Amino acid sequence: MASNAYDFSFESIDSKTEINLSSYKGKVLLIVNTASKCGFTKQYGPLEELYQKYKDRGFEIIAVPSNDFFSQEPGSNSEIKNFCETKFGISFLIAAKLKVKGKDAHPFFLWLKENHEVKPGWNFNKFLIGKDGEFIEHFGSRLDPLSEDIAKQIENHL
Repeated sequence: MASNAYDFSFESIDSKTEINLSSYKGKVLLIVNTASKCGFTKQYGPLEELYQKYKDRGFEIIAVPSNDFFSQEPGSNSEIKNFCETKFGISFLIAAKLKVKGKDAHPFFLWLKENHEVKPGWNFNKFLIGKDGEFIEHFGSRLDPLSEDIAKQIENHL
């Protein structure tokens, strides 16, 4: 049984490496389930701004593409990567596409649901993880990544 977020990893979008959350000990993580054909897809831009603002202070973002909500992420991993990099200039980490809801969800999302009673209700849910690997806060899809609520939580935990 997982004790914190450091017990999980994601395959990277290029399948060349694993994104082991334990390698980010001492950093604040924002893990976001994403999709390329969603009304919230424009949040990639503000997420990149947020990343640029805090990355030098020990902050990382991991986008986790998923096709779980009305098939709004139909592309292959290479198509998703190309879309994120060319349309939004994304420089933060992107995981390979996976399931974030249901019994077949990735273990990280099952852990959030079972241990913290939070889960993605739609694309672009944001999950803040502290320097110690503990879950801090869940932010819904509608909350802009550059909102004061998110910035305040990040700054409080850096």
